Amino acid sequence: MISRRLLLAAGMVAGLGLPMAGPALAQAPAQKMPVVASFSILGDFVKQVGGDRVAVTTIVGPNGDAHVYQPTPADAKAVAAAKVVFVNGLGFEGWMDRLIKASGTKAPIVVATKGITPRTGFVDHDDDEKPKAKGKAKHDHAKEEGGHDHGGIDPHAWQSIANAKVYVANVRDGLIAADPDGRDVYTANAAAYTAKLDALETEVKSAMAKIPAEQRRIITSHDAFGYFGEAYGLVLVAPEGVSTESEASAKDVGRIIRQIKAQKIPAVFVENVTDPRLIQRIAKESGAKVGGTLYSDALSDDKGPASTYIDMMHSNVRELSSALSS
Repeated sequence: MISRRLLLAAGMVAGLGLPMAGPALAQAPAQKMPVVASFSILGDFVKQVGGDRVAVTTIVGPNGDAHVYQPTPADAKAVAAAKVVFVNGLGFEGWMDRLIKASGTKAPIVVATKGITPRTGFVDHDDDEKPKAKGKAKHDHAKEEGGHDHGGIDPHAWQSIANAKVYVANVRDGLIAADPDGRDVYTANAAAYTAKLDALETEVKSAMAKIPAEQRRIITSHDAFGYFGEAYGLVLVAPEGVSTESEASAKDVGRIIRQIKAQKIPAVFVENVTDPRLIQRIAKESGAKVGGTLYSDALSDDKGPASTYIDMMHSNVRELSSALSS
């Protein structure tokens, strides 16, 4: 028989408007599930879907270049402790297989690009017309360590918002498989975030459509915006013969300047994962306008304009519109 004292206590809690313990409030586990994401943009997707149920460790952090990243012992420790590991796939993180093997993790590996049709014919600019002796050691290092060799497949699929929605669905399914008790939370979070991506896509299409068609040609530091260009009607040309791993020679720069003039490219842009000096030099010698920073393979830090995927897309479109509409 329930005592009168307990009934009074319950009545006081209800009268104060305080929540009573019960199954409906058991949304977050006592301890968050440790998960790993290979790079910052994917890490944001995982945080958006996982919410309070997950603790996300990102291997390649803000403003980091995943093409040339070298894993650390701390990375191996994080992967070993994870309950699920999220990777981009499509050859983006060539070092990831080594890291997973070294960590000894038993966690499932979720490829976030599963179901996406990749762009093919993607050129690793280290394989261009450079003399074989020049920079050969660096190029071989990229091959051996999984640097910037993507096997002809463009791995930067997140630059299309339609593809970002596929990432989110794969993240949701991966989290549910690892933590079935969180199914409702992950499903609701993914649906809410996908609705935000729907709105973002409408905004981006509208903004890009306002740029005169003849002005929609730019050069970026490396070829990371192909999916964006296909989705939103922008011609993005990477400097021929240049990658994030190698320095441009005088011959390279001359070729790029001729490319800009021949194709009447109005603006060149720096990316947050590359050295800005090359683009600045090319702009000075070609007469092309230097646009702002574009975020390609990584988010900014919390103080920057692109600390989330949605903020990143807004920032990129803002910079493109500013440079190309005037």
